[in-house]
Order: sequence, then structure tokens, then C-alpha cells
Amino acid sequence: MNTAREVWITGVGLVSALGEGLDQHWDRLMAGGPPPYDDKTFAPYITFPLVPVSFDSQIPKKGDQRQMEAWQRIGVYAAGLALTDAGIAKNTEILDKTDMIVAAGGGERDVAVDAAILTDARKVENRDPFVNERLMSDLRPTLFLAQLPNLLAGNISLVHGVVGSSRTFMGEEASGVDALRVAHSRIAAGQSEISLVGGAYNGTRWDLVLLFRLGTPLLEPPFRPVWDRGPKGALTLAAMGAFVVIESRAHAEKRGARPVARLASIQSSRNLRKPGDAEATLRAEWNEIAGQVKKDGAVVISGASGAEPATSEERSVLAAIGLPVRATATHIGNGMEAQFLANIALGCQAVRAGTLFPGSGSGDVGQAPANGIRQAVVTSVGHWRGEGLALIERIG
Repeated sequence: MNTAREVWITGVGLVSALGEGLDQHWDRLMAGGPPPYDDKTFAPYITFPLVPVSFDSQIPKKGDQRQMEAWQRIGVYAAGLALTDAGIAKNTEILDKTDMIVAAGGGERDVAVDAAILTDARKVENRDPFVNERLMSDLRPTLFLAQLPNLLAGNISLVHGVVGSSRTFMGEEASGVDALRVAHSRIAAGQSEISLVGGAYNGTRWDLVLLFRLGTPLLEPPFRPVWDRGPKGALTLAAMGAFVVIESRAHAEKRGARPVARLASIQSSRNLRKPGDAEATLRAEWNEIAGQVKKDGAVVISGASGAEPATSEERSVLAAIGLPVRATATHIGNGMEAQFLANIALGCQAVRAGTLFPGSGSGDVGQAPANGIRQAVVTSVGHWRGEGLALIERIG
């Protein structure tokens, strides 16, 4: 890649069950304490609730907060953290040309209405027309507007003034990978200079617990790391928001920005998930970047979800690669669209700090290289579809 078109990460915004910002996250991870999961609110299922935050600091208008659902508030908040960290918050000259790519799912359901309809549907024989009629009469019309995925990007524009081009990707973990891949490619090709990229998710909702449980095992007590959840596997739904500001090296240097890390490469793919597909795809992606990785200074920040067989297939690939591995979902849960960006953020901190937090579970292997960490390979093997990885490098 031409040096002038290197892509730098210059700002990171992260909020999850572990805390707010990279320092809080890293301090909690390095302390090696028990993960901050909740096994009571959605019992018997384990979730990772968002740490208490003051939304006022990034969304000062109460009216703006009221018209957002929780996942939107989380995303707007994390985006504000990233813009502040990059030193461009409220800088209209830069924000006017800052592009944005957001990974987002649908909005939140009206749980009270859904519960009432499900309860009453048990009493009628012809349920389909009954449910349709109740949905049309009981749901408020504005609910469907509030469910639009691109409202997160719209609210970020309104609150933070990011008014360059805007794109919204859907597709669970894979959408986060592609959001960053496209933003990276556009900057590397000279089609963009600076971009805000991220996602948000609120998995601490009964409607999502029900939705996932109908087709995917969810973790029940006792708590276990992602590598050790048995042959059927299990997810732990979470609330989190993660955003990064990325820009060309030339643009960053011109404005005197302090780089967090270099985003050297991103790979993204998908397959039908027949047995062995995820493993083969991840191996192929690794082969694309293997020549750039210096194993004496590299680690893996794994996005393993705990779902099977995806987690076991990723573990097989990582064992062959032979780098130290740490899986983050053991500590922050599964944030779907936000997951990959959260792991990018933690990968940035790994190369910046040069250290690696204690392992948890049988798949967390190895220790930080003796001479420190200079590269982090960040993986994303979606619980259902999508495989990706990125290479992050220390600058200087």
C-alpha cells in the first residue's frame, strides 16, 4: 500500500458491561476478575448489561434521548466517545466531510404488547388473523419508524454533526466486519479521507432473548468461557456500543492527530456453513495476511461467540496459527453488529499497551511476546454466518 494511503485509527469509543473507554476496559481485563454478567434479570439465561453511563455527556438534549431507543442511545454515545478521542468532536470543518458507516440491526419491540398478544393467542383457535389484527390495532404507528436501522446513523448526524456520506449495513457480526472493510478500502483507494465506523446493540431485552432462544442455545448457569460451553455451544447476549475514527495517514498528519494504531488489512467472507466451511474460510483469510504478520510480536484477539460448531472451527485454525489467543466474548458477551468493532478497539489497546490480559478458558493460550505486542489479529466468526479478520499494528 502507498505510504500516503496508510489507514490509521485515530479515535476509539467503546462502552460495554466492562466499562466506558479503553482504559476502563483494559483495567478490568488486566485485573482478571469474574466477568460482569447478569444471571438474574433474564433467568435462566445469562446476559451482559451495559455499565451505567451518563448519556447526558454525549447526548445533552433530553428530547433527543427520549426519541431514541436504548440501542440508539448506546450507539450515539459510543460514537461521541470516538469523535472526542480523535479530537474532532464539534470541529465542523472536519465533521462536514467525515463519512460514516454504521452496522445496525432492527429496532426494539414493544415487549408489553407482544406479551399480551402471545398470552391471548393461546386462547383462540385461528391464531394468524388474530395476531395480525392485534398487531395492527395495538402497536403505535411510530414504532415502525423507530425500528429503522439507519436511524442510528441519522441520530449521530443530528447530535454530533457528522454529515459526510452515510451508509448502514445489516447482518449481525458480519455487518461490522464489512462496515470497517468498506471504510478502510475507500480510504486506501483515495475515495475518502476520514470515516466514523461502528455499531451498537442492546441484547438485554426479552424480545431478543426469545428470538435467539427459539433457534440458538443461550448460556445458562454455571457461567463458562466461550471455549468451554459444550458440543451445542451457547451465546450470552450483551449490550454494547463500539465506534472508531479511521483516516488516511496524510489527513491525520496534516491535522496533527495522534494515531492509536494502523489498520493494515481486513478480510471478509461468508459461506453456507456446511461442516468445515468456517474453518476453511478463516484459513484462507489468514493466508491472505500471513506474510504481513511477525509472529514474535503478534497476538490474536478472538471474536469467538461460544456458538457451535463455529467456535470449535475457529479454535482449530487458531491452534494451527500458533499465536497467543484471548477471546473477548467471555468478558463482554455477544454484541452482534458491534462485536467486531469492540474487538478492534480492544486490539488497539493490546498493541498500544504491549500487554495481554489473563486467559479465561481452555482456548485462551499463550502469553504476550517477551518484547511486547506490535500486531493484533482480530477475528470474527459469526454465530450463524460470516467470517472476517483484521490486522492492527502499532505505529512507531
